[in-house]
Amino acid sequence: MAIRTHDIDPAVLREHLTGEVITPDHPEYDDARRVWNGMIDRHPAVIARCADADDVAAAVRFATDRDLPLAVRGGGHNVAGTAVCDGGVVVDLSAMRAVRVDATGATVHVQGGATWADVDAVTTPLGRATTGGVVSETGVAGLALSGGVSHQRRRDGMTIDNLVSAEVVLADGRRVRASADDHPDLYWALRGGGGNFGVVTAFELRLHDLGPEVFGLNVAYPVQDAARVLAGWRDAVTGAPDELSTAGFIWTLPDVEELPAELRGAAYVGVAGMWAGDPADGERACAPLRALGAPLVDMSGVMPYGDFQRSLDPYFPAGLRYYWKALYLRDLADEAIDLTVDWSARRPSNDTLVIIRHCGGAISRVEPEETAFGDRSGEWMLSIDSTWRDAADDQANVVYTREFWNEAVRFSNGQTYFNFPGFLEQNEVEVRSSYGANHDRLARVKAMYDPENRFRLNQNIRPVS
Repeated sequence: MAIRTHDIDPAVLREHLTGEVITPDHPEYDDARRVWNGMIDRHPAVIARCADADDVAAAVRFATDRDLPLAVRGGGHNVAGTAVCDGGVVVDLSAMRAVRVDATGATVHVQGGATWADVDAVTTPLGRATTGGVVSETGVAGLALSGGVSHQRRRDGMTIDNLVSAEVVLADGRRVRASADDHPDLYWALRGGGGNFGVVTAFELRLHDLGPEVFGLNVAYPVQDAARVLAGWRDAVTGAPDELSTAGFIWTLPDVEELPAELRGAAYVGVAGMWAGDPADGERACAPLRALGAPLVDMSGVMPYGDFQRSLDPYFPAGLRYYWKALYLRDLADEAIDLTVDWSARRPSNDTLVIIRHCGGAISRVEPEETAFGDRSGEWMLSIDSTWRDAADDQANVVYTREFWNEAVRFSNGQTYFNFPGFLEQNEVEVRSSYGANHDRLARVKAMYDPENRFRLNQNIRPVS
């Protein structure tokens, strides 16, 4: 793809940046434009690898002054590949990864390019944690701004529920602080509105006591028992203590020496999760979930919280091909379970995970209008995490995911989960449906902070006229 960077004159940007300006002739260009999802192959004109918030402001002004497409890269882990664009400017925060806990231990301050592994490395030794991602290599920014479901979600809420303040660069290059007292309308919109309003260069997140050890649940049952196991899991966790966050899913056992040869690569139905409290209490609470049938293997047990946080990382490496879509269900009726089991049996790729997360708890006790995220009544989230390796299989896996998702919509409350957005093919009607009554207010806030819709490579909220 030919890019005429001389029309954009990156030398002007270099004059205002402490960090590095990377153009297509730079030896690191291909590495710099690469993101976690191997399906994404985009060619920006300029990548501004920022050293600080002043750099971010300079890069944003450079893009907006020239009316160029503007992408923001935090951890580069978004499934839709929003961290990179064709022919425009990438504001790359990947060098901004500092993490510090405040003097009281109540909050953690995190730069916008950090991953959850960066956060855990600082907070876990203190026996503290915030509500981060379930894959530790996920970027903080992308996950936090669109919701954020963690292993402790039912006890401590979503990531957005723990956002105390944010440092934001706006479309005109201004830097502001958003909190309950400063720019409260922007603070409200950031909690679920995604990257629509600016570049968050730093987050302040509330910390909670957790660890150093937790009880982790991880049981595999025969896939032919999937409907019965998922129904039994649903019944067992309905009304469960907030400390217990679990999921039921259909996946494939890994080909590893730790498993008997006959189980390696076999499809299974699983129940997994974490008890955010005393591990002994967790073991007792999880006992019924370990007896939903005759397990193929039970890997549950007490483990360091940090190990549990990293346990899924090997199964979602950078460079594989990913297409994920998720939606909230009105309830987890038997018919929804049957549909999930039926479509899971048709997975084109054994790497694909079909998972139903139990939410509720503290998440559901936040009123719909309190954050931009909106309606919290959906206690169950169905996510189709299609994953495969060969580009020749792209169409089969994308079509499968969309058809499965379309069939599941009838069980939905109309709300999707924007951290797993497919390729942002949702139209304005679907985005409005997901935000519900909050959409009109979001459009007004958008008009205040980004009236020209510069930040539009996302689940876009158009500014109201």
